[in-house]
Amino acid sequence: MEHIRTPKVENVRLVDRISSKKAALGTLYLTATHVIFVETAPDARKETWILHSQIATIEKQATTATGCPLLIRCKNFQLLQLVIPQERDCHDVYISLIRLARPVKYEELYCFSFNPKLDREEREQGWMLIDLSEEYKRMGLPNNYWQLSDVNREYRVCDSYPTELYVPKSATAHIIVGSSKFRSRRRFPALSYYYKDNHASICRSSQPLSGFSARCLEDEQMLQAIRKANPGSDFIYVVDTRPKLNAMANRAAGKGYENEDNYSNIKFQFIGIENIHVMRNSLQKMLEVCELKSPSMSDFLWGLENSGWLRHIKAIMDAGVFIAKAVSEEGASVLVHCSDGWDRTAQGCSVASLLLDPHYRTLKGFMVLIEKDWISFGHKFTHRYGNLDGDPREISPVIDQFLECVWQLMEQFPCAFEFNERFLIHIQHHIYSCQFGNFLCNSQKERQELKFWNGMYNRFEKGLQPRQSVTDYLMAVKEETQQLEEELEALEERLEKIQKVQLSRTKVRSKQSEPSKHSGFSTSDNSTANTPQDYSGNVKSFPSRTPSQGDEDSALILTQDNLKSSDPDLSANSDQESGVEDLSCRSPSGGECVPSEDSGKDRDSDEAVFLTA
Repeated sequence: MEHIRTPKVENVRLVDRISSKKAALGTLYLTATHVIFVETAPDARKETWILHSQIATIEKQATTATGCPLLIRCKNFQLLQLVIPQERDCHDVYISLIRLARPVKYEELYCFSFNPKLDREEREQGWMLIDLSEEYKRMGLPNNYWQLSDVNREYRVCDSYPTELYVPKSATAHIIVGSSKFRSRRRFPALSYYYKDNHASICRSSQPLSGFSARCLEDEQMLQAIRKANPGSDFIYVVDTRPKLNAMANRAAGKGYENEDNYSNIKFQFIGIENIHVMRNSLQKMLEVCELKSPSMSDFLWGLENSGWLRHIKAIMDAGVFIAKAVSEEGASVLVHCSDGWDRTAQGCSVASLLLDPHYRTLKGFMVLIEKDWISFGHKFTHRYGNLDGDPREISPVIDQFLECVWQLMEQFPCAFEFNERFLIHIQHHIYSCQFGNFLCNSQKERQELKFWNGMYNRFEKGLQPRQSVTDYLMAVKEETQQLEEELEALEERLEKIQKVQLSRTKVRSKQSEPSKHSGFSTSDNSTANTPQDYSGNVKSFPSRTPSQGDEDSALILTQDNLKSSDPDLSANSDQESGVEDLSCRSPSGGECVPSEDSGKDRDSDEAVFLTA
């Protein structure tokens, strides 16, 4: 409320966009969450409510004889033109809305003030509505080919991925970690959809950090593991959803795409979906056409064609169709990626899944699909849809395009869906409304850190809710204990190695103090020489174990302290928006993968040279 300069303005006119003569007179209210216009007509008090989070732009236009116009464009494509009598009132409303529509922290979003009048149990039911573990069971997992991996527990490998992921059974923790180092943002190949009819799969990742010649043995083994998980096919498709020119430009920055000479039994395919900047500009051009007053049919069609919007929708549809046909008709598994694997990759995987599986065309199934391929796999909702004040160049209608692809399919096959366009529009509205927690933040990790500091604000009121449940507390203690046990095991192994080295040194020194009986004796013993591996606590110091060992796999998961001390590339501070990408990952053979630095920018921008493409 402190950002509201004037909470109420009277004698405001709401101008009809088509006919300026049909203006409604009323009172404008500014609240903590909404802009409300109430008509003062005696026969009906019509109310127009606009969420602050739905406001895209606010334009203060030149003052006229009738007042000061204020144009409000909304993210759900609603357009309001208000005429405020006094310029000072208009300025106050304008300044207030600029701040209210641009929250700077999550606590200012609508969901933190929204009260649905439900008790605690009913609220929790909303979070338990969708269970992704049940969804993977429905697919037929785990099985002889795929297993649930906790290698990303506590987001130690990739902070934008979920903690639990399905990977091929032959993909060990060492292979997964090595592959993650060779992929942008550490987004290694993981399962998106399993087609149990023929064991083909849709996996997703980010682009490899291949540059012009770099390669990584673990990443090549990861793709081989995906191929082996489908016994009915001797190859896999690798689908790069970007235009080839953009992908080639990324190679100059140390990134790029898979080299078929290095990866055995793969078939590479470019699709050609443009980057987020092209899509944002295309939408803007299309909306300008929609806002034309009384356009001729030729002008409208020319403007629509010039925007390129429908061409972009077709490109996304083409990606989904190609992936779905590869899985269902050829029986081949597919790895899908773009730049960072959270925009075009989500579009392609979800459209293909919708085509392959009728479950996703039901009400519940469609919600599960969005939860799986968009929310769980780290689509950047905060950045793409401007939930918080940030870089406007990060905003792009990525999920809007997916929803339109679904609508286009519904137009062709109306009887194949359990829902209609009202359901799609309702989802689109709440992506921007910030009324619920599903579409907040950029990843699962960020959503889990929306925490209330109970120890601070309720420390003197022990009886107040919310309080941590006993079950949650015990689970936290159990997890912490397990982490400490793993750390203890790692430290014991390191101590044992150090003791062996010291013992070897003592033996060597004792031999040096005696007269040598052999003329060729060397004072240095390479077999016991100190190496960085003796002290680093790196993954290579752990004994190799296979996935079939069950619970013993947890020993392969590095503790947080070991990660920080032994491998700075896996620490919590690496690979952030302002960070630097991993510059060296070693393969078991001793070779190096040397990608270039990550500028910290969103990789779905491809390259700045293509912004005007």
